[in-house]
Amino acid sequence: MGGGNSWKKMKNSLNDTVSKSFIGKYFKLEARKSCFTTELRAGLATFLTMAYIITVNATIIADSGGTCSVADCSAPVNQTATSDCMVTPNAGYQACLATTKSDLIVATVLSAMVGSIAMGVLANLPLGLAPGMGPNAYLAYNLVGFHGTGPMSYQTALAVVLVEGCVFLALSALGLRAKLARLIPHTVRLACAAGIGLFIAFVGLQAHQGIGLIGPDSSTLVTITACSKTNPETGECLGGTMRSPTFWLGSVGFLVTSYGLMRNIKGSMIYGILFVTLVSWFRNTSVTYFPSNPLGDTKFEYFKKVVDFHEIQKTAGAISFTNFNTSEVWVALVTLLYVDVMATTGTLYTMAEIGGFVNEQGSFEGEYLAYIVDAGSTIVGSTLGVTTVATYIESAAGLKEGGRTGLTAVVIGFCFFVSLFFTPLLSSVPPWAIGPSLVMVGVMMIKVVKDIDWSNMKEAIPAFMTILLMPLTYSISNGIIAGIGLHIALNMYDYFVGLSKWLMIMRKVFVKEHNQVSATTVADPTIEII
Repeated sequence: MGGGNSWKKMKNSLNDTVSKSFIGKYFKLEARKSCFTTELRAGLATFLTMAYIITVNATIIADSGGTCSVADCSAPVNQTATSDCMVTPNAGYQACLATTKSDLIVATVLSAMVGSIAMGVLANLPLGLAPGMGPNAYLAYNLVGFHGTGPMSYQTALAVVLVEGCVFLALSALGLRAKLARLIPHTVRLACAAGIGLFIAFVGLQAHQGIGLIGPDSSTLVTITACSKTNPETGECLGGTMRSPTFWLGSVGFLVTSYGLMRNIKGSMIYGILFVTLVSWFRNTSVTYFPSNPLGDTKFEYFKKVVDFHEIQKTAGAISFTNFNTSEVWVALVTLLYVDVMATTGTLYTMAEIGGFVNEQGSFEGEYLAYIVDAGSTIVGSTLGVTTVATYIESAAGLKEGGRTGLTAVVIGFCFFVSLFFTPLLSSVPPWAIGPSLVMVGVMMIKVVKDIDWSNMKEAIPAFMTILLMPLTYSISNGIIAGIGLHIALNMYDYFVGLSKWLMIMRKVFVKEHNQVSATTVADPTIEII
């Protein structure tokens, strides 16, 4: 009892000291009825719920191949490597991918650290930032393509992200961001969130990026696989459907995460990833991430370092404006800007509502600087090699713990800083540990469909097509274009009717005024004819 009282006194003393210090006054701890230990606890809670992005983001973007090319492939003696080496198992190319993934882990951590600390120090809001889910998948699978098989290079895609960040910053600085967001139909905005969620979940169910439940089929395009043996080139099942040991291990991880979320346990996403990863670290098992081959041995040697600061070698500054002026680039730019404006504006307002920051005018303290920080963080992220940085909905975990000031965000940033020194461990998380978390992200994002008015066909049709086309065409931009296009097409009748009524009214006004003028002048028979 005495120990408990002494701890309480120490905590109160610490909180009083910090509240009255420069730090406490700067972050307005007393004004927002918070204290240092509450902010510390809130920051840790938010970090635990969003830390999964470190490995998930790196894994997704690494699927693009990054800066790796045919030149990195191993070739037989006296032979030259061909482009096939990028999509088939190749020791040299895989080694390049491993380095790229480590680069992207550091880039993810740095961009999240800079964004979160800036949000806390400049905007004084308890929000965590990191590279967003959605834009990362869009870059990896739509723009650059799996291992560079898409319409543009990784370097050009980063240039698109950089330009989008600069445009975003200009819109934020001029105060146009919220106005731009309101131009997009509400139903399409909701459908985009759900469609991106399905797209991400679909990625998490595949072999290269997830647990391997779904694979290609020559007759039905896709089918259930989880096979014990697959074709390394096509991914098709060669035997043993639903007999993949890594699939079943990933499924257990999915259940761990699901049970944790059902009971509102903070960090449930991390616990699921952690369980699968720890089991996969044992060598000489059917689920090991370190198989007994040269590539597995190389991965295991790096893993054994445990603590190591990895210096970015390939992704930092990998921006190129070569081949920038193409239709694919401009579509990508508009798509990323749209997703960024919608996602971040919506998330910021949602978090502000939860935190009780929104005033009667619908704005909140630090709103302007929050937009600036968000856009600036995207610019920083693009120079490091990652996609758009956004405010995370997981910040709600910290708000529920009582976080009310930017000190929470500073704690989040510090936690990301500490993780910088554990790159060997973070880069050794297998895809079948990441897949379940991607599916869970889809579960969380799909819930917005309840806000769509499905009884109104004018709203339901564009929403449904937006949601449907994103995963089925493997393209976020296709879904957005379809949704907005259908919304305009279905509203054309209303536009024409409205225009016709306006023209009729204007004609009556004109005739009435014309007749009044004629009555005061000499009668003209031509007026009657008119």
